[in-house]
Amino acid sequence: LGPIESSIGGNITRLDQRRLGTDIADVSNLDQNQNIYARDDRRRLFNLGNRLWHSDSSFRAIPAKYSLLSARSIPVNGPNTEYADMRAAYDALDDKIKAEVEGLICEHSLMYSRGQLGFTDFTEEEQQTFAPVRQVLVRTHPVTMRKSLFLASHAGTIVGWPMAEARIFLRDLIEYATQPQFVYVHHWRLHDLVMWDNRQTMHRVRRFNETEDIRDVRRTTISSDGPTTAQVTN
Repeated sequence: LGPIESSIGGNITRLDQRRLGTDIADVSNLDQNQNIYARDDRRRLFNLGNRLWHSDSSFRAIPAKYSLLSARSIPVNGPNTEYADMRAAYDALDDKIKAEVEGLICEHSLMYSRGQLGFTDFTEEEQQTFAPVRQVLVRTHPVTMRKSLFLASHAGTIVGWPMAEARIFLRDLIEYATQPQFVYVHHWRLHDLVMWDNRQTMHRVRRFNETEDIRDVRRTTISSDGPTTAQVTN
């Protein structure tokens, strides 16, 4: 499938706070001692960003190709995970919008997505780690050659656009691309393993009682072959 992505640089959890190895992304609500995060725990507040629509690791220069999510322990009543088909969303755009988005470059950062939640308390080191990276807004799948929208809550600017205009345009696109006709809802069962292609999807987890119910889910992430901006010059 490809190289396994290191989870270092994908969150604010320090190495001495990790519950799992660096080849697995811990997207649970548990600390290194298997205790549920306190409500005001900085790591919990940061992880609330997973409830925003996103594509895994779009904030890295080389974003994720595949994600494999394993459910080790889940609450009785959810939460579900929603997946949006970015191919179908692109195909349904009118020709005028397709022409407008073609060739646009966005800047992605975890600071953009968390900033939407009011989480702006980043250390100097975290600001350097989460420095914005550039990604195309329309990407072409290297196998199927189908075009799709490369959207995520991590996208905070469009190169060459005023920031306010870029952000409202990106918000409009995400709202459009996550209409019910483009979305699959996965209802988790214990030991489910869900795999998806980040090159043509967005996803988000829904709300649950995370200060009381354990949700132990673990993600293995496969890196893409290179930066998406390389497509611009092809």
